[in-house]
Amino acid sequence: MASAPASPAAYPARRLRRLRRTPALRRMVAETRVSVDDLVAPLFVREGSAEPEPIASMPGQYQHSVASLVAEAKRLVSLGVPGLVLFGVPEPATRDAVGSGAWDPDGIAQRALGELRSALGDQMVLMADTCLDEYTEHGHCGVLGADGGVDNDATLECYQQVAVAQAEAGADLVAPSGMMDGQVGALRAALDGAGHQQVGIMAYAAKYASALYGPFRDAVDVSIAGGGDRRTYQQDPANRREARAEVAQDVAEGADIVMVKPALTSLDVIADVRRAVDVPVAAYQVSGEYAMVKAAAERGWVDGAAVALEQVTAIRRAGADIVLTYFAAELAEHLGRR
Repeated sequence: MASAPASPAAYPARRLRRLRRTPALRRMVAETRVSVDDLVAPLFVREGSAEPEPIASMPGQYQHSVASLVAEAKRLVSLGVPGLVLFGVPEPATRDAVGSGAWDPDGIAQRALGELRSALGDQMVLMADTCLDEYTEHGHCGVLGADGGVDNDATLECYQQVAVAQAEAGADLVAPSGMMDGQVGALRAALDGAGHQQVGIMAYAAKYASALYGPFRDAVDVSIAGGGDRRTYQQDPANRREARAEVAQDVAEGADIVMVKPALTSLDVIADVRRAVDVPVAAYQVSGEYAMVKAAAERGWVDGAAVALEQVTAIRRAGADIVLTYFAAELAEHLGRR
């Protein structure tokens, strides 16, 4: 005997259950998809290293030698990852008050970019961090003024030199991360003036002064002199409207891609930015977000691979077109097996 028909009120719930019934059904109706094409891998290259050196607070990540960096980039290409963003780690003795090693044609980042371009051609998008903190003796993202604070305009002049050096070394995109006012416009003018109109700018447009950057500072051997912080030039994590204003300014100045950082604690901001602009939106799943998953997975508390994919899916769901993540290689391997 047939059962009584369900009441109309039950139809939506039953429909949803039917569409969840098998993995193939769930995959077919998924609203958000993560592809290897969405991923960018942050990589570190250390001056003077003969072998890759593990970063203790970021399991699975390394301060690479130039040779191991090229090998890792080739592995990423084989996995289908389309881009990397490079951070140079210079010798401590070369750091100075203005971070001049950041634009030295023979500096570690420029040498590494040249080797990557020679080895990879156009198989991978090469992005370069355009900042000074790794290269300054005080650890700030800019030049300090007489009052001990960062001098915005003096810093922009240095950023211009860095961007041109990175472009000449082979970067496809420069990525100003210091949150200086006017940084995108200054870099666009410098790149165009030097004949590098084809080089794009991925702006750290909404970068918060987050507590989640600690492992990254281990990775680049940076500490701020005197125990200072960057709250005068990076955004307050409490502010949402401020992020929209910062992004709008960077787009008006010519940013090709805008970035929100950190990603997981800024999902609302990513969604705001996606609605507000027509350029691609990137989000950076930062070192602390990565390290927490790794630490919990090592203790058996979570399935690390599943959590990584869930988090990147949430970042994509919020509206990010591009996700910079230390999980890039792991996710690429996982996605390739699906």
